[in-house]
Amino acid sequence: MNGQRTILDHIGNTSLLALCRIVPENGARILLKLESENPTGSMKDRMALAMIEAAERDGRLKPGGAVVEYTGGSTGVSLSLVCAVKGYPLHVVTSDAFSREKLDHMKILGARLQVVESESGRMTEKLTRDMIAAAGQVAQETGAFWTNQMKNRDQLAAYHAMAEEIWAQTEGRIDAFVQSVGTAASLRGIAEGLRRRSDRIRIAAVEPAESAVLSGGAPGAHKIDGIGAGYVVPLWQKDLADDIERVSTEDAVAMALRLAREEGIFAGTSTGANVVAALRMAERLGPDATIVTVMCDTGMKYLKGFGARLG
Repeated sequence: MNGQRTILDHIGNTSLLALCRIVPENGARILLKLESENPTGSMKDRMALAMIEAAERDGRLKPGGAVVEYTGGSTGVSLSLVCAVKGYPLHVVTSDAFSREKLDHMKILGARLQVVESESGRMTEKLTRDMIAAAGQVAQETGAFWTNQMKNRDQLAAYHAMAEEIWAQTEGRIDAFVQSVGTAASLRGIAEGLRRRSDRIRIAAVEPAESAVLSGGAPGAHKIDGIGAGYVVPLWQKDLADDIERVSTEDAVAMALRLAREEGIFAGTSTGANVVAALRMAERLGPDATIVTVMCDTGMKYLKGFGARLG
C-alpha cells in the first residue's frame, strides 16, 4: 500500500452511547458500544484484520496466497473486506441459515461462497460442524490459509484493544460487561482486557436459551445470527464469565425491534440479546451501576428477516 491509508485504518475507535429510553427501572446506566461504525457495520472487522495481519507477519499468509473460512456471515463479510483491500482471494463456507444480506455483501466484496444447506434455516451444532469440515477440506486441497476463527487466538489482541477503548471512554467507571458468545473471542478478549484494569468488573456471557450449552443445557436450534454454535467452543474458558444469561430468539428479536423504535438504533438480534441480558444485570447491580454491552452489528444486515416478521 506504500504507506497509504485505506478503509482498514478506520476499524475500531467506535462510540459508546448511553441508552435513553430502554433503561432499568432502578436507574442504572446501560452503555452500548456502537460497533456498527466499523466499515462493514460489524465488530468482526476488528478480528478479521487481526487474524490476517498476524498471519502476514509470521509467514502463514504469503503474498499471492489465498484465505478460507467458515462463517455465519459477519466474519465472512469482514474477511471479504480485508482480503479485498489486501488482494487475497477468499473462499467462504457459509449457509442458507444466515441472512441473505450478509451472503450478498460477501460476494459484492469479491468472496467465493460455498453454501451448506441447513435444517429449516436454523443454526444447529451439526451445521457448525459441517461448515468447519468443509473449510478444512478446502484448506487441505488448495493450500489456502485457514483463519479458523473458532480456534484462532490472534484475534484476542483486537479485543484487548477494544477493552482499552471501553475503559478510556468510561473513565474506568464500569461495573459490568455483557456480551453474547459466538466463538467466545470477543467476550474473552474484552474480559481479559478489562480485568487487567480492575478485577471487580462483573462479566456476563449471553447465549441462546434454545441452545444453552455454556450453562449446561442441551444443544438446540435457534435463529440468533452469529452466536450459539451448539457446543462449547474452544476459546471458551469456564472462568471467563461470572454470569451466563440465557436469552430466547423471541426476546432477542423483540428487543432489537424496541431498540429501533425507541432508541433509533437498528441492530441485529445478537445485540437484542445483549441488551436483554444487560437489563437483567442492571437490576441485580443496583441504581449506581454502569453496564457496558455491545451493538455487534447493524440491522441492515438482517432487513429481509425483520421484514418477514413485520408482515
